[in-house]
Amino acid sequence: MPSSEKETGVTTVSTALVSALCKVLRPLVKLMLAKGITYVYLTDILKKIFVEVGDNDFQMNGKPVTDSHLSLLTGIHRKDIKRLRSTVNTKAEIVPETVSMGARLVSQWTSDSIYLDAKGRPKPLPRFIRDGGDISFEGLVASVSKDIRSRVVLDEWLRLGVVDFDDQRRVCLKVEAFVPAKGFDEKAYYFGHNLHDHTAAAASNLIGENRPFLERSVHYDALSHDSIKILAEQSELLGMQTLLAINKKAMTLEQNDTANDGKRHRITLGIYFYSEPMESDKPGTTDKPTTENVSRNNNHSPHQ
Repeated sequence: MPSSEKETGVTTVSTALVSALCKVLRPLVKLMLAKGITYVYLTDILKKIFVEVGDNDFQMNGKPVTDSHLSLLTGIHRKDIKRLRSTVNTKAEIVPETVSMGARLVSQWTSDSIYLDAKGRPKPLPRFIRDGGDISFEGLVASVSKDIRSRVVLDEWLRLGVVDFDDQRRVCLKVEAFVPAKGFDEKAYYFGHNLHDHTAAAASNLIGENRPFLERSVHYDALSHDSIKILAEQSELLGMQTLLAINKKAMTLEQNDTANDGKRHRITLGIYFYSEPMESDKPGTTDKPTTENVSRNNNHSPHQ
């Protein structure tokens, strides 16, 4: 048996994969411990997810998976399989109203030319239609929904830190994508949505059953604190330019696609930046840092 693999039950598991999973799980475990989710609580969640994924994604020749096969596949006892199969639905998610409404409003504000200035940036908007007509915050809300008052949206966005007022009392979008600065439920929703799609793309590339997704990163490990600040600012600037361009293109395409009756698909394009001190900076370590690496999941180009 290769040294990079180990036997577990009837399958052979890559130790490299186990190591990678441990690395992925550490920040999640830190979050769970910080928010009171214990190991016992997590195992109950995992049991449900194992049953659901095994049931949905591991059918044989299009036939339903039997309790016995599902028990063998997941390692979960048959009595638990039988109980859980009829109750689990871990895909169900709670979407805060602020998020569902806010995503549409921000998309409109950052892509519709009437709400953009000469440089393509979201304009500061007068609060009321009486002051700015359709090109106002009230007009923006009305263009998306007639059932909610702009004052309700404005108050919530001020609370979440999405907008503020300029010296002319116009409403200004503080971030050029809907990422609330406050509001735990709103941030938790995006945490689940974004991390799921990033992980799903990387896992799909590693499994190798589908056309590879774009999943790239650039990483250095011998930078100073000042250099990190410079790179963080440039990453945010260039990342937001990319997101705004894709948002504008996707909105145009989606409007054209409404005339078609084909199956709908969704996409996510994400940008992230992370930094932390290197282990070699701690006392007692002598590892020499490497310089640069551009990583690509599964060594696939998105154009292959």
